[in-house]
Amino acid sequence: MRYISTRGKAPELDFDDVLLTGLARDGGLYVPAEWPKLTADDLKSFRGLAYDEIATRVMYPFVAGCIPEDDFATLVAQAYAGFDHDAVCPMKQLDPNAWVMELFHGPTLAFKDVALQLLGRLFDYVLSKRGERVTIAGATSGDTGSAAIEACRDRDTIDIYILHPHNRTSEVQRRQMTTVMAPNVHNIAIDGTFDDCQDLVKAMFNDQPFRDEVNLSAVNSINWARIMAQIVYYIYAGVSLGAPDRGITVSVPTGNFGNVFAGYAAREMGLPVDQFIIGSNSNDILTRFFQDNDMTAGDVVPTLSPSMDIQVSSNFERLLFDLMDRDGEAVNDMLQQFRASGRMPLEKARWEKACELFSAHRLDDSETLAAIGAIYQSSGELVDPHTAVGIVSGWLQRRDPASPLVCMATAHPAKFPKAVEDATGVFPHLPKHLADLYDREERMSILSNSVDAVQSEIRKSNRAGAPV
Repeated sequence: MRYISTRGKAPELDFDDVLLTGLARDGGLYVPAEWPKLTADDLKSFRGLAYDEIATRVMYPFVAGCIPEDDFATLVAQAYAGFDHDAVCPMKQLDPNAWVMELFHGPTLAFKDVALQLLGRLFDYVLSKRGERVTIAGATSGDTGSAAIEACRDRDTIDIYILHPHNRTSEVQRRQMTTVMAPNVHNIAIDGTFDDCQDLVKAMFNDQPFRDEVNLSAVNSINWARIMAQIVYYIYAGVSLGAPDRGITVSVPTGNFGNVFAGYAAREMGLPVDQFIIGSNSNDILTRFFQDNDMTAGDVVPTLSPSMDIQVSSNFERLLFDLMDRDGEAVNDMLQQFRASGRMPLEKARWEKACELFSAHRLDDSETLAAIGAIYQSSGELVDPHTAVGIVSGWLQRRDPASPLVCMATAHPAKFPKAVEDATGVFPHLPKHLADLYDREERMSILSNSVDAVQSEIRKSNRAGAPV
């Protein structure tokens, strides 16, 4: 498997190098040069298999030639052995033709664990084989950070630096990051928004001397391996509901477009998907795009669903690459225009093509609280604000009532206890392994929105040049 950049000027790489590189050197994101295909017989053969068995078979074409299949199967099995549900990503029925897929049974109670528990092991495997260390830099709007830290803590081949927007995550989200005292874990609170954090990380990747000095790598969904691992649960859901003999409709709360792009990738591989529905909060740039071809960045507004408090959706670039017939130069020109003007209208024919597959819906905070309450009243399920946005968006935007609706539950309700209690009168408690979270010591650095400040902080403690 070879990988190419969405901007067309970076070298083609194999999986190992894409894993360690993260962001392409031309500023683009890596995607497979060709999508591997799953036949109808392949999908039928997955029926009755355990999650990790399906995961190995779905993902192996992406790593073939770099990791022996037996070794990869072991890494996958280890990644999901610590999830607190035997199904890993179980599905619950909400109504006669709608399901919620719980993606939060990993150690940090968010869907990011599904990819990052594997990603940490892949980093360790490849780096140990090469005798190298990396410095991982990531930005988080809430959940990626804790999942990445949990996956990378105490690993001798990795120093990890996570940037989060100061005072713009939930307390549970912050404490899950800042209470990890492993010596290779560094939390940086930035005086700004998630988009500022994301821009700082991209700026460090685009600073080639610094990138090489600290051997910089990424765990955000700019890293292809994150998307690869998320493809699996869409295929698992589809097969559970009858694929390849019938399609599904998928609803995903998303800000950075990575989660829903993994579903798109599953469809490109052969999973029958009738429609993708995107749920947005008041930071609704994706909804405005799919409703009105209005990709105009505004100010980030803090909401009850902070993981979607984003106005620059990095992974949209991967979809744009396909919409532009994989013309990297055209993608680069459009993104430069977006950065300069804050607007990125798409040609009408290409936008209409995207809208054949994608729909979107927006809920503000009051509507989100009402959604949490309505879901609890109708089904008895407590859901977090992000999941509530996804479920209601799915109910309202599904085009074909006969198509089974799968709503992605992206976080445990206990990560957002106040919102859930306000909406339902029920306080969701943390699982036992996090029951003392509010009593744990915190450690973080608070920095200005400055690349120099962050680079200086990283230079103090990374071990990239030291022997393993």
